[in-house]
Amino acid sequence: MANLLAALSIFLLMVLGVAQIILRTVFNTPITGYIDLVELSMASMAFLGVAYCQRLGAHIRMELLVGRLSGRALWASEVFSTLVALFIVSVLIWYSGGHFWRSLTLGDTSIDAEFPVWPSKLLVPIAFTFWLMRLSLQLWGSVRMFMDPSLTPIAVVTMKDVAEQAQDEIHDIMGDEDNAEDAR
Repeated sequence: MANLLAALSIFLLMVLGVAQIILRTVFNTPITGYIDLVELSMASMAFLGVAYCQRLGAHIRMELLVGRLSGRALWASEVFSTLVALFIVSVLIWYSGGHFWRSLTLGDTSIDAEFPVWPSKLLVPIAFTFWLMRLSLQLWGSVRMFMDPSLTPIAVVTMKDVAEQAQDEIHDIMGDEDNAEDAR
C-alpha cells in the first residue's frame, strides 16, 4: 500500500511538472510554490517504498559475505543484521517523530509559498513504522529458520543468483502480458 502511494506521488509530481511547463510556457503563469511542492513531496518518494524494497531484498546487502554462509550460520547472521536494522529504524522513528511534532507545534512552513511542512515530516515516521513492521516479520522468519534450517523460508529475504533474478523478471513480464490478454 505504501509503495502504491509512493508511485502515485511520483506520478502526480510528473503531472505537476508537465502542468508547470505548459502554464509557464503557454500562459506565462507558473504554479505558485512549485519548488516548495516538489521539496515537500520528496519524503513520500524517498521513504514510503522502503519496506517494500526490504521485502523484495532489493536493498544493499553484504551478499559477498552472507552468500558464503549456509544453515544456522546464515540465519544467525540474518537475525543479527535484522536486530541491528530494527534498532536503527526505531531510533529513526523516534527522532523523525520528534521533528514532526516540533514542526506541527511551531507551525513550520516552507520558505517561499509558506506551505505547512508537518504533513511531509509525518510521512517519515509512518513509513519507518511500516519498515519496522516488515523487519519484525523478517526477524520472526529468520529466528524460525535459525531454529530449524530445513523449514521452508517464510517472511525472509532469500538470496538469488543472477539467473534466478532474470527468470523472475521474465516471469513478471510474461505474467503481466498474460493478464493483459485475459483482460481483453
